[in-house]
Amino acid sequence: MSFLIRLVFALGACALMAVASVLLVYAPYTALRGSLAGEEALETGLLGIVGYIIVAIALFDVAKYFFEEEVPARREKRTPADARRGLTKFISTIVIAVFLEALVLAFEATRNEASDVIYPVFMMGAGCAILVSLGVFQRLSAAAERDIGPEREARNSAET
Repeated sequence: MSFLIRLVFALGACALMAVASVLLVYAPYTALRGSLAGEEALETGLLGIVGYIIVAIALFDVAKYFFEEEVPARREKRTPADARRGLTKFISTIVIAVFLEALVLAFEATRNEASDVIYPVFMMGAGCAILVSLGVFQRLSAAAERDIGPEREARNSAET
């Protein structure tokens, strides 16, 4: 069963990488095509490209996280510190993507309609909430690691 789960994560990660690769090629193509055909302004197309690239990079990072954390066979032997570091990298990438997307949306909203800026503001607020949650998680898990200590953890794994 463990092999099947690892296989599903590996296939999912490959699918995410394929979608991200298509986005990286498709976004510049559509922006250039739209701008050259006169369908949209070049600035609008370029902001769209930035949004697609942000999503593609986030997808690549999620796939990388799956390959590093979920696919390896010896995942059960991880320490809490390893799990905390992996989750921190993953959430950090998501937070950066949320902030960058909110920034792009804020630029678009201020160019078009100032009243549309509320959605980017909520996105920035959500990014801040995720970042604060990550800080709380870091603080609590680091305190738990200090309380448990590596010696007790090594003893528990040796006993089982």
